[in-house]
Amino acid sequence: MTFLSRALGALAFIGLAATLPPAASAQARAHVHGQIKLDIAVDGPTVVIEMESPLDNFVGFEHAPKTDAEKKAADDAVAQLRAADQLFKIDPAANCKLGPVNLRSAALGLGKAEAGTEGHADLDGSFAFNCTKATEAKFIELGLFSAFKGLRQIDAQIVTPDGQSKRSLKRPNARLSWGGGK
Repeated sequence: MTFLSRALGALAFIGLAATLPPAASAQARAHVHGQIKLDIAVDGPTVVIEMESPLDNFVGFEHAPKTDAEKKAADDAVAQLRAADQLFKIDPAANCKLGPVNLRSAALGLGKAEAGTEGHADLDGSFAFNCTKATEAKFIELGLFSAFKGLRQIDAQIVTPDGQSKRSLKRPNARLSWGGGK
């Protein structure tokens, strides 16, 4: 199976999951405080990171900010995530620069509202990096644990031209490696 056919299969699955009814979709997406899910794809000249996370991991609550302190916490978290090149430091061998960042959270008024998320607000994101040698990347140093104190675990799925893998990191480990990365 070629990388392109694997990537197309993954995209088809994502498209199918997006059409599931809200109850099925909610079952497919676990909402666990302290955990973040990352899907990382190295394809051509890009590294794309898709993130799914409870809002609580970033701000300590799961509702639209009400107080000045909550508004500040939300603004600070969004600013940190928009500076994704500080949170996701890709292997320098890939020579990557941050591209588009897309954040989604109905509670924070970012992106499209998701159905079936009552009481369980999320803050999800897409982070694209444009690279001159993306396939040379063998690791990403994650600054998520140091930036967000409520975070305890990162579960990642990684797809590269060399194959697919899964990794799980727990605090304080911050290096997500694949393909022989140290």
